[in-house]
Amino acid sequence: MKIFVTGVGGQLGHDVMNELNGRGYEGVGSDIQPVYSGIQDESYVCTADYRQMDITDAASVKAILTEIKPDVVIHCAAWTAVDAAEDEDKQETVRKVNAVGTQNIADACKELDCKMVYISTDYVFNGQGTEPWQPDCKDYAPLNVYGETKLQGELAVSNTLEKYFIVRIAWVFGRNGKNFIKTMLNVAKTHDHLKVVNDQIGTPTYTYDLARLLVDMIATEKYGYYHATNEGGYISWYDFTKEIFRQAVELGHTEYSEEKVTVTPVTTAEYGVSKAARPFNSRLDKSKLVENGFQPLPTWQDALHRYLEEIIETI
Repeated sequence: MKIFVTGVGGQLGHDVMNELNGRGYEGVGSDIQPVYSGIQDESYVCTADYRQMDITDAASVKAILTEIKPDVVIHCAAWTAVDAAEDEDKQETVRKVNAVGTQNIADACKELDCKMVYISTDYVFNGQGTEPWQPDCKDYAPLNVYGETKLQGELAVSNTLEKYFIVRIAWVFGRNGKNFIKTMLNVAKTHDHLKVVNDQIGTPTYTYDLARLLVDMIATEKYGYYHATNEGGYISWYDFTKEIFRQAVELGHTEYSEEKVTVTPVTTAEYGVSKAARPFNSRLDKSKLVENGFQPLPTWQDALHRYLEEIIETI
């Protein structure tokens, strides 16, 4: 099976390519850069077949995918800078990447009759209440430009194709790129007091674990909408930060101990308004995974431990 992966310069695309290789599949990576631009960790993705592709260019997308003839396209490429997406001078670009680009890929997949995996987000919902969002819920009400354009991408896929997986994730972290964990570890090196919001609730998603699930999915025909984050319960960003520092100390990094870094919980209102409205409720119901025979992701606590073991010495 040949799989074309977009956005391999990002956190998830990097891990998806390596997971494909580990399973004996042929992965072809792509991104907008002339050559692979992610972390140079000597893994498969660094030397795998790579095609520069601007997903907003329909002709280019059609030409490259027609040449490759993949069995599956895993579409990881997206505009993910949530606050920057609110800038008026960037909104058209965000729409082109997240909505038009996704439509271009869906159109090519339809012509080639291949499967498509689209990575989406809880931001397609309004982020209110306390009930976990169901994967087949259609009560869309995105709070910001990022959420609006990711929803447009979802609709492009579901309205164009029959053989698709739309997988919503949240609170993503991986080796390749920036994320909340790396930010907290770095900020704590220069600040002995941190304020972190405690009224936004969700569950982290480790790209290494998610990649395994996505590769499980593409071997099936169990199409539709799914939610996928790590297990381990719903938490706040404050809870997450406390556990990051606790595990860092366990690994011998006492600079993150409570004696050296104080973490204070604050509300979103107290923290200060960001450009983009953030969801308070990022709880995603993942029971459909088990119902359809997929193995859930490990707990986020376990994922965090494995992740810190890999990256903490490089921070």
